[in-house]
Amino acid sequence: MRKIYLIIVLLISGQWLFAQSKAGTSAAPELTIPVGARYTAMAGASGVLAEGVEAITWNPGGVDWIVGNGQAMFSHRRYIADIGINYLALVGKFGFGSVGLSLRTFDFGDIPITTEFQPDGTGEVISPNFFVASLTYSKRLSDRVSVGVNFNLVNESFGRVSATGFAFDAGIQYRNMLNISGLSLGVVVKNIGPTMKYGGSGLWVRAVVPGSERGVTFYKVEAASFPMPTSFEIGLGYNYTIGEVNNLSLTGLYQANNFYAIDAYKFGFEYSFKNIFFLRAGYNYSKSGELTSIWHHYTLGAGVNTESLIGLKVSFDYAYVPVTYFSANHVFNLKVGF
Repeated sequence: MRKIYLIIVLLISGQWLFAQSKAGTSAAPELTIPVGARYTAMAGASGVLAEGVEAITWNPGGVDWIVGNGQAMFSHRRYIADIGINYLALVGKFGFGSVGLSLRTFDFGDIPITTEFQPDGTGEVISPNFFVASLTYSKRLSDRVSVGVNFNLVNESFGRVSATGFAFDAGIQYRNMLNISGLSLGVVVKNIGPTMKYGGSGLWVRAVVPGSERGVTFYKVEAASFPMPTSFEIGLGYNYTIGEVNNLSLTGLYQANNFYAIDAYKFGFEYSFKNIFFLRAGYNYSKSGELTSIWHHYTLGAGVNTESLIGLKVSFDYAYVPVTYFSANHVFNLKVGF
């Protein structure tokens, strides 16, 4: 019964969070960008059922299903507008559960500085510095149920302004649900936290107040604060083994976005041969009326696990993600077990 209570509590929490939509501009949009090639190749549909080090950003409840004593992972994503995203994560398994650390960094390149008086540029450039550092804890409560939580520190800075925020994720996984082997349920609530607000000396401007005798002086531009991009996801998955060498995985997921007017329905497929070679595909249906997300597309990917081939717990994965109006994203992934 404790398993059912946990799932009910998380479902009620998700419904309460989304009772009043705050669709519009949000803080820290980088928290919503998926990392890791395996689950991205399945349109994120399998994310709520992710396991091990890859589960950190998808559903922390799956981290304690790690195989072995620990895992490390590095991922690179070529995002829209030539933004580069690097991700590094490490998970260790202990007697009290699994603990993970991860870091996401964003490379925007150099951006020319323009002003209202020099719209073609001042000759100076800025290089924004965005990162997300996370601490993860996950615990298996039984042979079927696991829970987990992420604590995320978000920092954004460019020029002479910066903002810092905090957000957490909470998730649960229930495997072999209803005593059906291979049937799994995952639920996760992401990016819950206080609003973010920019500050810094770059918000001070020289101006004159009309009717004032103070002359030119400095005034601070008060920046607006914005909520975190909270989302709620619930998904089902089914694994089916054919013979002893073939395995099929089918998943479906519903994602409710508190910061965006469109919710998403995602579907994923994975075929593996002897747990060595993998083919993956997915579809992200994110359309409402005439409003369509730029991610309303199919996804593709492949992977190879070298453990059975050369004895090393190393896997390589790749994902291809089309994007409306932009060049397709390419995601590369290296995972090492120990």
